[in-house]
Order: sequence, then C-alpha cells, then structure tokens
Amino acid sequence: MQKVVTGAQAAISDIADGSIIMIGGFGLCGIPENCISALVKKGVKNLTCISNNAGVDDFGIGLMLKQKQVRKMISSYVGENEEFERQLLSGELEVELIPQGTLATRCMAAGYGMPAIFTPAGVGTEVAEGKEIRTFNGKDYLLEYAFDADYAIVKAWKGDTMGNLVYKDTARNFNPLMAMAGRITIAEVEELVDAGQLHPNEIHTPGIYVHRIFQGTDYEKRIEKRTTRKQM
Repeated sequence: MQKVVTGAQAAISDIADGSIIMIGGFGLCGIPENCISALVKKGVKNLTCISNNAGVDDFGIGLMLKQKQVRKMISSYVGENEEFERQLLSGELEVELIPQGTLATRCMAAGYGMPAIFTPAGVGTEVAEGKEIRTFNGKDYLLEYAFDADYAIVKAWKGDTMGNLVYKDTARNFNPLMAMAGRITIAEVEELVDAGQLHPNEIHTPGIYVHRIFQGTDYEKRIEKRTTRKQM
C-alpha cells in the first residue's frame, strides 16, 4: 500500500464538509500545522473538531475558527482564543468541554475498538447531565462513549514510508492516541525516512494505523505563553 503523498493538500483532499476530525497536539506543541493550513486553504465547512485545545487566534485551529469552518469543538482547554470565546458566547459555535483524561481515554477507546468507558471524572457536575451513571464498589462512574471520527490528523517528529511514527517530548500526549482512532489517519512528519530506518524499539505508532504520510515544511513551533524572568 502506497502511503506517501506529495503534501498536505493531497493528504486532506477528500475531507468534506461536515467531517469529524481529530487534530493532534498539546497546546501549540505537536500540532499538524501543514494540514491545518491546507484545510484553511480548502475552505471546508461545518467541521466537528476533536482536539485538546482550540489553538490561538492566529495559529492552529484558531485559523479555522477565524474562517468559521468549525461547527462544533470538542476540547478540554480553550482559554487562549478570543475568537473562540466570541463564537461560543454568541451561539455561533457548539462546544463540548471534556475533562482532559476523559478526552484522552475516549480517543484510546476508539483505537482499541471499545465502544465506551466508565470514568469518575465529571460525576456530580454539569458534565454528567443526561448521562448514564453506574456504581462500582460504592463509587459512581459516568458512561462515556468512544469517539467516532472520520479522520485523525497527527504530527510526528519522524516517520517512515510504511507509516511508522516517532514523536518527540510533549507531542506524545494526544498524537499517539488519536493516530489509532480515526477511520483514516493522516500523519505529517518533520523527517520522512525509508522503511527500516527507524529502530523498532523507538516507534510509538505502528504504521498499521496510518493511511497517509508526508514530510511537512516551514514549522513554526510556537510557544503558547512565553514566561521569562527579568535579567539580573
């Protein structure tokens, strides 16, 4: 199976209006910058985006929000995006806020082929409204369903032509879980090597999960909040 594509535009070419998309990364670290830019350029609309965060106003998913391409945002942290806030408060954007551990585990469940999980996170809060609650060993747990995403778009440090992926540092938070979970997984990498060039013990996502891969370009790798101390 030929998994290597020419670039981001080719990788996302069949993503249509109304798709459900997982977008990897943690904050602005390890986000699929090239694919997000390609989606903005394509102008696809009414997307449901599942992501740890919503980017910032001028970067990441924030660029898609600016063009009003996102109908629904499923996230655990959204505090750095003023346009997101405006669309939420005006009713333009549907938002589902999820505890971060629940978000990760619902991704994992999808990858493992599990239909649902039980979690104590959210019990007794608005998160639990309308959801089934069961008691195990005297403790209440919420029933949460695995995500059902059309696409998972992830970013890795290195990958090979068979789709095997290696992530670096913080980028390992959500990218590996989402890579397992989409019906079609698209990976962009900083460095693409021939099959056999990655050591088996270093591979984080086996190529069996990846359908398309390409080497990205011009990564910015922004810092979400830069905190420095005054020079002494």
